Amino acid sequence: MDKVETNPKGFSAEGLARIAPTLQPIVDSGDLSGYVTLLFRHGEIAQVNTLGQRDMEKKLPMTRDTLFRIASMTKPVTSVAALMLMEEGKFRLSDPITKWAPEFKAMRVLKDPQGALNETVPAAREITFEDLFTHRSGLAYGFSSLGPIAHEYARVLGDVLNNEHAEEEWMKRLATLPLLYQPGERFHYSHSTDVLGFLVGRIAGMPFRDFLIERIFRPLGMPDTDFFVPPAKRNRAAVVYRMNNEKNHLEPVPFNQFDEAPHFCGGGGGLISTADDYLKFARMMLNKGELDGTRLLQSSTVELMCTNRLTPAQRAIPFLGAIPMWDGMGFGLGVSVIDQPEKLGFLGMGGIGSFGWPGAFGTWWQADPANDLIMIYLIQNSMPLEPGAIANLAAGQRMGGRVALPMFQRAAYDALTK
Repeated sequence: MDKVETNPKGFSAEGLARIAPTLQPIVDSGDLSGYVTLLFRHGEIAQVNTLGQRDMEKKLPMTRDTLFRIASMTKPVTSVAALMLMEEGKFRLSDPITKWAPEFKAMRVLKDPQGALNETVPAAREITFEDLFTHRSGLAYGFSSLGPIAHEYARVLGDVLNNEHAEEEWMKRLATLPLLYQPGERFHYSHSTDVLGFLVGRIAGMPFRDFLIERIFRPLGMPDTDFFVPPAKRNRAAVVYRMNNEKNHLEPVPFNQFDEAPHFCGGGGGLISTADDYLKFARMMLNKGELDGTRLLQSSTVELMCTNRLTPAQRAIPFLGAIPMWDGMGFGLGVSVIDQPEKLGFLGMGGIGSFGWPGAFGTWWQADPANDLIMIYLIQNSMPLEPGAIANLAAGQRMGGRVALPMFQRAAYDALTK
C-alpha cells in the first residue's frame, strides 16, 4: 500500500487516515485488484491513495500515474467538446443532427422496445443535439436493452468493448437499427455520446480524437489521456478484471491493443486516463470552464451543462431498468447533477449541485461546488456488457466490489472540515 498525502486542506488528518484502511480489505478479500483515489479541495490535492495492483498476474502495484480505461467518464469530455462548438454558433441544442449525420434521416421506432424488430413506426421527429446529450435519442446499447434489439446491436455493431468498425461504417450501421423510443421520449442509456463525438469531428472538419487533443487535452495539460495506450506507456496500464463467479476469483477482460490511434475513437467510452490528468478536466469544470488561465467554456455554458433536463416522468423511470438513480439527481448535458442529496441513499453523496458521471469499469468522479471538492475513484472491474446485461447487473461483482465506492464516498465526506 502506497499512500501519498499533501497538505490536507479542508479535511481532518484523522479522517483522511481512515480512507485507505477502509478500502484495503476489499483488495485483500480478492473482490477488487486495486484503486487509485484522489481528493482535491480548496485548490489543493489533499490525498492520493494507491492500493493493490494494476496487474495481478505480474504483481505490479497501483501507482499514481497508472493508466485506467475510464469508460463512460469519457462522456463529459465529449460533451464539453460539443459545447465548445455550440458556443461558436455551429449548432443549437434544438437542431436536428441530420445536417451533419444524414444517415439518421427517416428513422424507425420499435412499437415495443422488447418486441419484434420488424414491427416499427416512423419517428415522430428527427433526433436533435439535445437528445444526444441527454440520452433521449431513442438509441441504445445492447447491454442497456432487453429483447431482440439487444442482440441486434451486438450483431450489427459487434463487441462493444472491441469495436472493429471505422467511424463512417459504424455510423452507417448504427443508423440501420430501429430506435427503442421516440426521440425525446425518455432517457435510455446509449451510444448517443459516441454519435455526438463523431459529429464534433464532422462539424470541426477533423478527426474527433484530434479535436480533443488540440482543444482540450493539450490546453489543459493532459498528456496521458487518449484512446489507446502506446507501447512506451503499456507497462503503466491497469488490467481490467471481471469476477468469475464459478471459480470465485478475478480474471482479465481481453482488449485489443493498438500501437497507434485506432480507427474507432468513441466519445461514449473510449478514453484512457490517469487520476492527475482527469483532475485537470474536473478542475476546469468545477471552475466553470477555466483552468489556470485557459478557458474552454463560458461559465454560463457549464451552468447549463450541469442543470437537470429530465422531466419528472423521465426521472421516475429507473436507470438501466433497475437503479432508482433519479430519485436524488437529474441529468444535464452529459453529466448527472445532484439536486436532492437526501434521497440518494446508497447511490452516492454530495452537496446540491454536485456533478459527474461514472464508468462501466467502476471508475467514478464528482465535482461538488457546495463543498469546493473533487473526488476521483479509479478501479478496473468490469460489469457485464453483453446483450441484455441489465437483466443481471450484479453479475461480475461480489458485494465488496459494489460497496467500495459508497465506502470511499462516506469516508471522504466524513473527513471534511468546515
